[in-house]
Amino acid sequence: MDFLTTPARRRLLFASLYASEGAPIGFLWWALPTILRSRGIPVEDITVLTSILVLPWAGKFLWAPLVDVLRTRWSLKNWILSAQLLMGLTLLPLLILDLETQFNHLASFLVLHALAAATQDVSIDALCIRVTSAGERGALNGWMQTGMLTSRSLLGGGTLVLLEAFGWTPVVVLLLAVVWFSSALLVVSRVPLHTPTTVSSQQRTPFRDFLSHLRLVFSRRVTWFALLFAASSGAAFEAVGAVAGPFLIDRGFSSSQVGMFFLIPAVVSTIGGALLGGMLADRMPKVQSVRIFLFSMVACVVFLAGADGIGSGGEILLVGMTLIYFSIGLFVSSTYALFMDLTDPELGATQFSAYMGATNFCESWSAFAIGTLAGSMGYSAGFFVMAGVSLLAASILPAFPSNVSDRLPEQPPQK
Repeated sequence: MDFLTTPARRRLLFASLYASEGAPIGFLWWALPTILRSRGIPVEDITVLTSILVLPWAGKFLWAPLVDVLRTRWSLKNWILSAQLLMGLTLLPLLILDLETQFNHLASFLVLHALAAATQDVSIDALCIRVTSAGERGALNGWMQTGMLTSRSLLGGGTLVLLEAFGWTPVVVLLLAVVWFSSALLVVSRVPLHTPTTVSSQQRTPFRDFLSHLRLVFSRRVTWFALLFAASSGAAFEAVGAVAGPFLIDRGFSSSQVGMFFLIPAVVSTIGGALLGGMLADRMPKVQSVRIFLFSMVACVVFLAGADGIGSGGEILLVGMTLIYFSIGLFVSSTYALFMDLTDPELGATQFSAYMGATNFCESWSAFAIGTLAGSMGYSAGFFVMAGVSLLAASILPAFPSNVSDRLPEQPPQK
């Protein structure tokens, strides 16, 4: 069965591909910080670790050009499958190394895993841009976020619950199964062959063709505005996400309660926001939807900061956190669809990964910033400051075209 032939099958394929990314992210960025904080590790140290782990995603644009240049010899399908294989192999040491006493040894494997996962991410996004049209990218990004968040929940918040019931080994085996499941769907799918769109009287190498597109794309002001927006607009929700576990621990919640929040309310609300946001982004100008959802997200972070500042009880804080995760879904699905529309299909790996690298950089610097602010000023003040940064980013949106022209995907060659 070819999972690229119909919209429904494409949603299943790309949702499963993103699920293979979300599982290790949930384990490393949700479960691990909560476990460390429950054992008394300072918030500042935890956020430094988190900011380091995200750096390969922030720097993936540095090697993304290889994916575009070598597509004629090593297809996007091959890039994804080989990256997934390496992702699983670099997680196997989790079965034999102790997380605390041998963490320095384990860290090297986690860095390799991050590099492989970032390369997979580059290739998946390039494939999505190549085989889809602008009219379905909002909804498709909603489903991709659904796959990512479901596995992130299962191996993030779920890990905190499953560890007590089943122990370490079954959790790691489940992690590997989620990482490798989508490989089976991709193997049976027929990915269109790459055919360069540039024609000249002289024979052109893939590298020269790539440079021609690269110069054109990065000579446009909108490309640089998009990078700036990606690096700053998510500061508010990235800051909350970076310290969500430690924040709840410090407000009196137990590790299991935090785990249940990540397992159900956080993920269900984000998935609901992603599906709704993607659908609405396909039905209105994407810039308009991004603006609306950005203001909504900032308002939710301000609500949480205010509630924490006046000492509201745990239930109010959980409501605020749930609203934030719903607003994250709205904002992310519409923003990623906008970035896809702004990407030249010939630079699907390079240009889009640059945008995503900027969002990952936002996650990294926001995690470091909120750790510093929370340590010196408290969580509430830190959230207010980061909400202000996101609000300032809204001033960049008028630089984007109100409507981005649709680009039809290339058709697969006939047998």
